[in-house]
Formats: sequence, C-alpha cells, structure tokens
Amino acid sequence: MGFAELLEEAGGFGRYQWLHVTLISLPGLMLASQNLLNNFVSGSPAHHCSLPTNQSSRYNLSHYQVDEKQLLRAFIPMDSSGSRLDRCRRFVEPQWQLLAANSSANVSQIPTEGCLDGWAYDRSEFLSTTVSEWDLVCGFRPLKQMIQTIYMGGVLTGAIVYGGLSDRYGRRSVLIWSYLQLGVLGCSSAFLPSYSTYCAFRFLSGMAVSGVIMNGFSLKVEWIPTKQRTLVGTLTSFFFTFGQMILAGLAYWLRDWRKLQLVVCLPQFLFFSYAWWFSESARWLVLNRRSEDALKSLHRVARVNGKKDIEDTLTLEVLHSHMKKEMDLSRLTFTAYDLLRTRQMRRISICLLVVWFATSFAYYGLAMDLQKFGVSIYQIQLIYGAMDFPAKLLALGMLSYLGRRVSQATCLFVSALFIFANILVPADMQTVRTTLACLGKCFTSASFTTVYLYTGELYPTVLRQTGMGFVSTMARVGSMAAPAVLILDEVLPALPSVVYGGAAVIASIFACFLPETLNKPLPDTIEDVEENGSEKNLAPLQPEEGMALKEGVATTEGMALKELKEAEGSGLNAL
Repeated sequence: MGFAELLEEAGGFGRYQWLHVTLISLPGLMLASQNLLNNFVSGSPAHHCSLPTNQSSRYNLSHYQVDEKQLLRAFIPMDSSGSRLDRCRRFVEPQWQLLAANSSANVSQIPTEGCLDGWAYDRSEFLSTTVSEWDLVCGFRPLKQMIQTIYMGGVLTGAIVYGGLSDRYGRRSVLIWSYLQLGVLGCSSAFLPSYSTYCAFRFLSGMAVSGVIMNGFSLKVEWIPTKQRTLVGTLTSFFFTFGQMILAGLAYWLRDWRKLQLVVCLPQFLFFSYAWWFSESARWLVLNRRSEDALKSLHRVARVNGKKDIEDTLTLEVLHSHMKKEMDLSRLTFTAYDLLRTRQMRRISICLLVVWFATSFAYYGLAMDLQKFGVSIYQIQLIYGAMDFPAKLLALGMLSYLGRRVSQATCLFVSALFIFANILVPADMQTVRTTLACLGKCFTSASFTTVYLYTGELYPTVLRQTGMGFVSTMARVGSMAAPAVLILDEVLPALPSVVYGGAAVIASIFACFLPETLNKPLPDTIEDVEENGSEKNLAPLQPEEGMALKEGVATTEGMALKELKEAEGSGLNAL
C-alpha cells in the first residue's frame, strides 16, 4: 500500500480536505488579475499632443465661434484615416484657416512636429494609467508592452527558483513566503514614482505568482485522495475563470491604475495570514527524512476529519511500510537530458515544446490586446472570462470522443482560422471582430486544457514532473513574447495576427506527430515509451516487460512504479 491508503485511513476527503482545497483555491480569484492586470493598469487612453504652452489662442475663439474641441483642428492634423486627430504630431504653427466652415486647405504640405509639450489624454475610459502618467505613447509605446514581458519573465524565473526551493524547503514554507512577497511588492507597486522601479517590482511579483501557483497546486493535490483529484481539479480551475471576470468589474469600478494595483494585491495578506494553518505535505516530509513531522501532520488531519482513534494505529513503522515504494523511487535520479536522449522521447519533447509555446503565445496575444476592437475594454474582458466556461466543456468533450491528438491539433488550427479571419473583417464591423476574437480565445483556452492533460499522459512516470516543467517553460516564453509582438502593428496592423495565427498553424502540424493516448495505460519508464512508439500504440505491458528504469535498477523498483501509475495518472486529470 502507498500514501493514498494512508489518506483514506485519515478520513479520505473529509472536513480537512474541504477546508484545505477551498483556502488554497481562493487566491486563484486574484491570480488571474495579476496575469491580465496590464490590460487596465497600462491601458492606452485616447490622446493627442498638448497645445504649445506659449500660445495664447483664446482671443480667436470669439472670432471663429468654435469650442475647444474644434479649436484643436488648428493645432493638430488628422491621422491617416481622416477620422480622428493625429496622436503623435502637431502643426508647427496654428492653422486658423482650417477652422473655416468650407476650408479646402491642403494640409499635407503644412509642416508638423512631435509633441514637444507632452500629451493630453481623454479621461472618459481611464482616469489614470501608467501610459498617461509616464507618457508611454508614440515613440515610447513599446515600453507599455515591455511591462508585461518583464512580468512574464518574472513568472518564468519564479518557476525555476521556487520549484527548486519547494523541493528543498517544502511546499508550505515557499507558499507562505510567496503570498507575503506578492502582497508586499504588489501593494508597493501602487506607490512607485518611476517606470523602471515599477518594472522591477512587477518582475518580482511575477516570481511570487509562480510560487503561489506551483506550490499551491502541489500542496493541494498531495492531500487529496486519488479518486477525488479529477473532480476537485476541475472545480477549482473555475476560480481562475471567475477571477478574470472579477478583474473586469474591479477595473471598471476603480479606473485608476494605482488603486487597481493596490486592490488586487491586498487580499494576499489575507491568504498569508491563514496559510499558516496548512499542513506540510506528509509525502514530502517522509521523502526528506522528516517522518516524525509527517506523522504529526497525518494525525492532525485525522483529528480534523473526526478520526481521532487513528493515532494509536498509525505509527512510524506503519508510515514507513506504506511509503517504502515512494522512498525507493526517490533515490532514482533523472535529468532533462533523458527527455531528449532516445528517439521517441525526443520526438514527443520537441513536438510538445512547439505546442506549449504556440498555445501560450496565441492565448496571451489575444488576451493582452483588448483595445483594438473598438468595444469597451471592460465588456470584452468580461466576455473573455466567460468564454472559459464553454472552452473547458468543449475540451472535455473533444478529449473524450475525438482523442488527445485530434483535439490538440484541431483546437490550435481552428483558433488560427479565427485569428486569420479577423484580419479580413473591416474595423467598423466591431461585433463580428469581437465575436471572432472570443471564439479564437475559446479554442486557445481549450488547447491549454488539452495540452496539460496530454503532456502528463505522454511522459513516463519517472520523468513526468521533469517533463511537465521542461515543456511548460516554453509556455512562459510564449507569454513573454506575445506582448512584444503587438509592437509590430506599427509596421503593419495585421502583422501581429499573422504571427499569432501562423504559430498556431505550425503547432497544429507538430501535434499530428504525437502518439494518441486515449484509453491507453500510462507509461512508467523510458523503455515503455520507446516500445509503445515503435508499436504505434500503447498496449498494456506484461509484468516482465519494461520493469527496469535504467541499467542496474532493481526489478522491485520497476514494480513499484507500476503500482503507483494508476494513482498518479488519476491526478493528472486535475490539470
């Protein structure tokens, strides 16, 4: 028997697990706000050049009998569309003749200059943003997207740093620290005076977000019995979906970037205050030679679940006998090199790297560019969040009936079609453009759901966590690159969509070369993957096949992997 049996003896999915799962899942409501915060904190309000400070033009108002808005035509030319004022240029000298009712002056020959006196911003949609406060427009526009890229760089760095720290110091300790770090740095960001310091704090906040997500998920799953992991994982994933909708409401209510930054980070102190109640993972404690602490945690969980009599029967000897197999497995060492060492593992890893990158790249390309549709940014964020509900249901249906490979390739390819279709729709057809964008995000979200499950089923037990970390790193690279690509619209407005859609098409082709895993047993060893790949199926192995993990590994350890396979595989559905 393994750790799963110990959990059942301690009450299974009892009162403790309900509290544990709920309290760890609650921060998901605010973590979605962190990932998409830049849409509102760095929203770009309508703007134009400020009028010359040394120009006294009010005496002309009585002569031309125009209001201040019309007066701007004498100072600022129209943009290339002819429908609005240019955002980055103004006339060198006022052109009063343009205020005449039937003026036909040729403005193309009139000399212009940059916004030497700064910019004036419309306050109807945003009261204040980093863009309006630090003038991140025109030539400085790439700096707006750089904030999100730097934040995602922090998320990537945090995954590397806090992943290692959690294996060394435990999930609970790193999770508590991550809550505190995100609360302190996030709230401090609301009071920073400069762009550079804000970027630095966002980078560190991104690291903390990784710590919360990774360790929260691990601590949650490791205290849940195998049978309940699928249901719990599915239900708790909706906290992130609701979080996207909450962000839209908060941003609409506050409309000031400093207030919004503060409000979405303050709850982290609440999460920090109750995180001390969590019990450290007993599995981690045992594997790190802290069996007495693990026993105390199990006794505590049992008491909360109403199983007080277990303290007499659950002893250190019983704990070690149940955990012997896990302890044997912990002595085996594998590295990222093993993901590329053999032919089938190499093919799987390369294909998954492309799929993870393109999925995240297209997802954040759509999610971080809400202002191009001409619809209220608050409304479209709300719609985008709501689209995650049908996206998850769509993914579950496709995975069950079409299989993993077809579902993955289809989601990526169809999302690309919607992205490409939006290029062809005129800018004035806002409803159609918004609908296509929402459908595109729906399929990229479904692709995310699919690739999480698919990856866990493709990699063998001995390399599953290493493989997930390896390929999901490319997702973070994709999320870093997506905001930077938005800058290409300065060259050609349709170019970012071409890049996002093209990446999704390429990834859909790579997905076709992955083996199908629907209704197939999970592989345990690298040898299992190689044999399954050569046979073009994942038929169940005989007991004498594929027991050894590497040369010199005992057969009993291979058997231990077999017996652990079902428990770990069930947990993958929680992703």
